[in-house]
Amino acid sequence: MSDHLVFAAPPPVLLPIAGRSEQYPVNRIFCVGRNYAEHAKEMGFEVDREAPFYFTKPASAYAPSGGTIAYPPGTQNCHYEMELVVALGGPAYKVSKDRAMDAVFGYACGLDMTRRDLQIAAREKGRPWDLGKAFENSAVIAPLTEADGFGPLAGKPIELKVNGETKQNASLDDLIWSVPELISHLSGFYHLKAGDLIFTGTPAGVGPVKTGDKLIGTIDGCEPVEITIGDAD
Repeated sequence: MSDHLVFAAPPPVLLPIAGRSEQYPVNRIFCVGRNYAEHAKEMGFEVDREAPFYFTKPASAYAPSGGTIAYPPGTQNCHYEMELVVALGGPAYKVSKDRAMDAVFGYACGLDMTRRDLQIAAREKGRPWDLGKAFENSAVIAPLTEADGFGPLAGKPIELKVNGETKQNASLDDLIWSVPELISHLSGFYHLKAGDLIFTGTPAGVGPVKTGDKLIGTIDGCEPVEITIGDAD
């Protein structure tokens, strides 16, 4: 088959799974915008409860937890955004909220790294956010925890520390749109399937990173996400 390709196909993007030798192949990465009220306010927006909205990242944006990523090119204002990541393990198309969780394989701590200056510039011109959101190493994800081992979502704290100082601290109860609501809504527009990831939004407290910063994000029941910011390429 490879003889019929003009160049070698990229290898699959694989996430480790805590406690298992098997890996999780990534299909698509969906991200929810402004899904915590206090974060919407700090970004200068009123809370919108009409419907969730989304942007995407390519699977190639994945960076494994525990390493160092280069400060991204083209920006002077790269921000962290700590999030709960939902990993789907089965199909979901036009599913109800009551059935949405049947499609969940597991959860992970994730960092939605954002070129904030480019995102804001695009937003002010009514343009897509791709340059601000969809770039290499912009989806840092810890090893997945299977749903049975994670337990109920209710009441779990979500926190991010930068160089040991707490920057984000909230509860998953603060999500405007819950995980089953997000899966149900998104499944009205896509044939969701195993391998799809959903970044569920970030709490208030986002801010810039600089070379040398160490970020550690935690959610009870998940492996922590850890990353160090290296020099620019």
